[in-house]
Order: sequence, then structure tokens, then C-alpha cells
Amino acid sequence: MTALPPRLGAGSGPRPEHPAPSAAGILHLGLGNFHRAHQAVYTAAALSAGGDEWGIVGVASRSRAVVDAMWAQDLRYTVAEISPTGASFSVPAVHTDVFVAAEDPERVVGTLADDRIRVVTLTVTEHGYSASPSTGLLDLNDPLIAADLRGGAPQTTIGQLARGLQRRASGSGTPITILSCDNLSENGARTEALVRAFLSELRGTEGAEALAYLDSAVAFPSSMVDRIVPATTPRLRELVAARLGVRDDAPVSAEPFTMWAIEDRFAAARPAWEAGGAVFTDEVGAYEQMKVRLLNGTHSLIAYLGALRGVATISESIADTAVESAALAILRDEYEPSVRFPSGVDVRTYEGQLFERWANHALGHRTAQVGTDGSVKLRQRIPEPALRLLEAGSVPHLIALTVAAYLSCIAPMPGFDPGPHARAMVDPAREELARLAGTSTDGRHLAQRVIAELHLFGQDLAEQPTFISRVGELIDTIRRHGVDAAIRDSIAASQAPMTTTGANR
Repeated sequence: MTALPPRLGAGSGPRPEHPAPSAAGILHLGLGNFHRAHQAVYTAAALSAGGDEWGIVGVASRSRAVVDAMWAQDLRYTVAEISPTGASFSVPAVHTDVFVAAEDPERVVGTLADDRIRVVTLTVTEHGYSASPSTGLLDLNDPLIAADLRGGAPQTTIGQLARGLQRRASGSGTPITILSCDNLSENGARTEALVRAFLSELRGTEGAEALAYLDSAVAFPSSMVDRIVPATTPRLRELVAARLGVRDDAPVSAEPFTMWAIEDRFAAARPAWEAGGAVFTDEVGAYEQMKVRLLNGTHSLIAYLGALRGVATISESIADTAVESAALAILRDEYEPSVRFPSGVDVRTYEGQLFERWANHALGHRTAQVGTDGSVKLRQRIPEPALRLLEAGSVPHLIALTVAAYLSCIAPMPGFDPGPHARAMVDPAREELARLAGTSTDGRHLAQRVIAELHLFGQDLAEQPTFISRVGELIDTIRRHGVDAAIRDSIAASQAPMTTTGANR
């Protein structure tokens, strides 16, 4: 019988290439794969550059899986950087503590109030900010927000931030920076607005001291993060064991490409993340537009089309010439006109990098993973580019195809089977959308109910009957003739001479 390899830990496996942190200076909310393959890697580089007080206290939202695995491995794990030409491995050891917020929310508040913590970073996904889908404001109808406002140990990210800042304000009052790393437009300003809204909703003058503290000693810079990080698979664990000779129950894989653009507006000291390649810039908004629309928006289209075509991975989807043509059309004709590119970025070079990244078959990035949470993600990606075209008298056929493919995956019309990869997608709106699909007479009826009545993609698109009608047509095309027919239809329509529609506002 073959002996199992030893578990990764301080005494086994590769040694970290950076000094061990002497203390924690960062609290991170959202201990998922992305953080461990992105911010943690940049922090390892910062430790190598000098200053050892930037260890990370990592907080998982609800799951113990990564927390338990990291404790069993002396807070270590492997990052496997995977490309078609091979794989390289590193072992960051930047975390000084990890725990689960849902099990000990009071500990989140206490750690945030600790004046040794000078930076809080967040990767809690777009869904983790407790914002109303229709307004983008703090969702006061959310029962968890309502409970957090009443008092007790807070369960929401915004509640935890607000209560932690309250305690810090009444204690040391030392400056701190809250740095969102999620795909939200102007994520720093959005996070600050939600925290302020929470504090303003507290009874009487309960939030006044914290609000004054925010004015004087708290910064909320914006940032843009970019790296494709798939879900961990048994195959990855086997690869790590074979190459490193250790058992790692919490490895992460990532593509070679990585980017982090950060607004250089910190209330206190920060790590030297530039040692890992981070860019400190006053053009974060431009980086954000470029990434959220060109990468994320097109990525969503590739994922939904691929799932409907029955393929498991992004690389398989983009390998199809029809999907590739749709991706290129939406990128160049519908997203790029809405993007202000950062200084020094060559559009065609960036575009070429995107297609290389999507074609990375070694990474195994699944269509179901990319297509998950579309009701939240698409709201951040499609409205402004779509409205720009509609107001110019043009129909955004490929953005409409994105929405039609999304709805066909998450809320298929009766009698239509979207396939196993679509069914594997998780979405907070799935139940409500499925109910609407089940009682809709056709695709146009469903599109009207979802976009115009439910306001799933905001108020402005709800007032665009041309766009809504086009989405409905494409839902029916997918249902009756298949997704390939819908792709052909959308590309042909997008290449036809422009027909003036008027700005339907």
C-alpha cells in the first residue's frame, strides 16, 4: 500500500520565499480562493520588500473548509500558477490567523477595532454588500441588515464594518483604510456610502461619533483586481502532491496574468504591494471599466453560451468559432466604445491578452463558476454600455444575447432544458426568476417581467422597450432553434447597417 505524502506545513513542503510576518496589520474579509491567489500573493511580495508587520487575519464568511485546512497546515497553502506550457508553485505564509465570521462575528468587530490593524480588505463578492438590487442603496428590507441595526453581533459585512468602526472610534480612534477588492463600480465610494447609510440608520445619535470618525480618520480608496482563479479540484490536489511531495487540502490555482490597480488614498500606513506589481494610480475608474466590461462582461457571454452549448469550461467555449465571433463583436462594438482606457494601455494588446487568457485550457475554468451570481454581476457590467448604444439609436444585440442566454440558463422557459452546466450555476434570484419563467407566455413576456417590472438590471434599462423586446426575441430563438441560431442572429444583426431606434427613455 502506497504511503500518503506528509501534510504541507512549517516542517514539510517548500519554504516561503518571504520573511514571516511578525504581526498582523491587515484584516481581510472573504477568505476565498481569489484572495489567497491575489491579495495574499501581493502581500508576500510586500513582506519580501521589507516591513514584517503586514500579516493578514483572514476571515471566511461561513464555510469552515478553508479555515480548518489552513490551521491543519500551519496557515500555509499552495498557489499553482497554471498555463498551457506548465505550472509553477509557491507557498505564501502571510496569514497569522483565520476564522469564520458567522461563528464569531464579535471577533470580526474586535479585530477591526484593534489599532494594530491599519488596512481592511474585502473580497465578499458583489452579493456581499447588502445593497438593494433596484437602487444600489443599503437594503433596509434585508432581515439581516435590520437585525444588525437593532444590535448584537452583526451578521452582514456592512454591519461588521460599521460596528467595528464604531468601536474603533470610541476606543483608540487611530486611522484605518477600508479597501474593497470586489467588482463594484467605484467600489470604495460604494462601500463608504453603505457604511455611512448603516450608521445613519442607528437610533438617535448612536452613529454620530463613528460618522465623525469616518470624516477625519477613515479612507475608502477604490481598487480594481484581476486574475482568473478557478475553483479547487481533486486534480489540482493530485498535481500538488505529485510535484511538491506534500498533501495540501487548500491549494488554489491561478492564471499567470495578475493585475491590481489601487487608488493611492490611505488613512494610515500600507504594505508595499507595488513590490508584487500593484499599480497605485488616480485612474482606478478607467482600469475598473476596462476590466468589468471587457473581461467580465465578455466572460459572462462566453460562459452562458458555452453552458447552453453543453461545454464545461471557458476554454472549450471560446474555442468554438461562433462563440469567439460573438465575444469579439461584443468586445469591440458594444463594450469598448463605453470604456475610457487608462494611460499607457494599448487596447489591442489588452484585447489579445483576454483571448489568450480565456483560451488557457490548462486552467479548467468552468462555465458554471463564471456564470454564477449573474443577477448581481450583470447589473454591474451591462447597463451603461447598453444605454450608450440605445441612446445613440443602435441596438446592443450582443448584450441582449448575454441577457437572453443568462435567463435561458437560470430561468429556462417551460420545456427548454439548458443542460447540466447551466443547472450548476448558483444565483440569488434563481427562485424568483424561475417562477416568472414558469408563468410567462413567451420570451418577450419573460423579458418584460424581469427587466421592466422586476428591474433586475436597474431602472434605466427597465425603460428601454427596444432592448427588452430584443432580449425576448433571443430567448425564443434559443428555446425554439438553439443557442447557435441565436448567436448567428445576433452577430448578423450587429453587422447590419444601423437602424435608428430612438432613445427609449
